[in-house]
Amino acid sequence: MIQFKKIGIRNLLIFFSSTLIYALCQMLFSIILMKEDLWNNFHIQLFSHYLVIVTMCIADFLLLRFLNKHLPYSKNILYRIMADITGLVVICLIILCLFNYVIYDVLLISEEGLPSFLVKFAFAMTNNIPILLSFELIYYFQSEQKAIADSEIAKRRVLLFQHETLRAQINPHFLFNSLNVLSSLIYINQENANKFTKALSKTYRYVLSLTQQPVVSVTEELDALDSYIFLMRMRFENAFTFTVNKISSSEQHKIIPLTLQLLIENAFKHNKATEESLLNIKINVDSEYITVENNIQPSHDVDKGGIGLKYITQQYKLYGKDVVVDHTTQLFIVKIPFIKS
Repeated sequence: MIQFKKIGIRNLLIFFSSTLIYALCQMLFSIILMKEDLWNNFHIQLFSHYLVIVTMCIADFLLLRFLNKHLPYSKNILYRIMADITGLVVICLIILCLFNYVIYDVLLISEEGLPSFLVKFAFAMTNNIPILLSFELIYYFQSEQKAIADSEIAKRRVLLFQHETLRAQINPHFLFNSLNVLSSLIYINQENANKFTKALSKTYRYVLSLTQQPVVSVTEELDALDSYIFLMRMRFENAFTFTVNKISSSEQHKIIPLTLQLLIENAFKHNKATEESLLNIKINVDSEYITVENNIQPSHDVDKGGIGLKYITQQYKLYGKDVVVDHTTQLFIVKIPFIKS
């Protein structure tokens, strides 16, 4: 709390000193332009100029916040510039009308010898343009810093995701099941044991190769998935079905690595898979999503560990994408959006 107060006081001091210096400069420029006496009502002139500058700062700040919310530069740069200019004109006109009312109607000061409305408007615009430009530059640099910070956070989360994924793949439970299957195959079918070893090796090799790949193509992911499905086939035999339907040619679209494998792993983890109650897993690839669906037949012995759907959803949010989950009484459907590389 003390730190926030210090930051607030420091910003207020910076704002006060900078606006005071700017008001003093504008006052001197006005006196030189109008050929007036510098010391004639010096304090009144400085106060009036300072009041105008502060009013402009507040109005420009509100204008900037409004435009950043409703018409950011990312939407249309030309419209944003036009909106900035229009806002400047409106602010200057309103301020001039208010101060003219105070000077001429409230204080009853004579208009004789004072500059015309057009001259004052031009002077107000020259005062206000640098203020808005300063706010725009400050906002730009703050946005750049925030973007850099968000990028670093996103990188750390992706690295964490890869680390957690690798840990999930080499956890004792997964390795124990794989070695059990391999041990059985060695005595029953040596040819399948050799294939199982190669598939297991390919699966781990794919996981280890993802260190420098935040996204992969659907083709790469499906190719790596073949090895994982083979491992599951050796383990569960005929207890599940697996089909891939390519509705449209989207193989070169990008997704986060191991997304499909993790979703299929969740399907096995949360559902029974027996020859009497087949677990049916389908993958559909269309122009917008890659969809993973399975029938629901809850398992009573559910492993709560590993990486859940919630964590996968968070990873896609880093890319501004939403994972669509449709949980019906019979099907569990997850739609994974493609990521533009």
